[in-house]
Amino acid sequence: MELLKTYLDAGLYGLLGFMSFLTLALTLERYLYFARVDLGAFDRLEDLEIALTRHLTVIASVGANAPYVGLLGTVLGILITFHDIGQGGAIETSTIMVGLALALKATAFGLLVAMPSIVFYNALLRRVDILKARWGQHAGA
Repeated sequence: MELLKTYLDAGLYGLLGFMSFLTLALTLERYLYFARVDLGAFDRLEDLEIALTRHLTVIASVGANAPYVGLLGTVLGILITFHDIGQGGAIETSTIMVGLALALKATAFGLLVAMPSIVFYNALLRRVDILKARWGQHAGA
C-alpha cells in the first residue's frame, strides 16, 4: 500500500501527461499534413481516406480513455484514504475530506486531457470530410 501511495500521483499524472503530449503531437502532425496534402496524387478514395485518417484513432482513444485513467486514480486515492483511516483508528472529518479532495483531482485531470482530445478529433474529422469532398470535385472534373 505504501508503494501505491508513494507513486500513484507521479504515475497517474505521468500517464495522463504522456497521453496529452501524444494527442497534441499527433494533432499538429495531422494539421500540417492536411495543409500540404496533394489530393491529385490519389487515384482511389480509399487510399485518400487511409492517408487522411492516419493517427486519428490514437487521438480518439486518448479522448475516450483519459477520463477512465483519471477515475482509476480517484478510486485508488479513495482506497488509500480509507486504508489510512482504518490503520489510524481515529476518524476525523478533515482527514477524510482532504483525502477525498486529493483523490478527485485525478478525475479532473483526466477530463482536462479528454476534452481537448475530443475537440481535436472532431475538428480533424471535419477537415478529412472537406478534403474528401475536394478530392471528389477534383476527380469528377
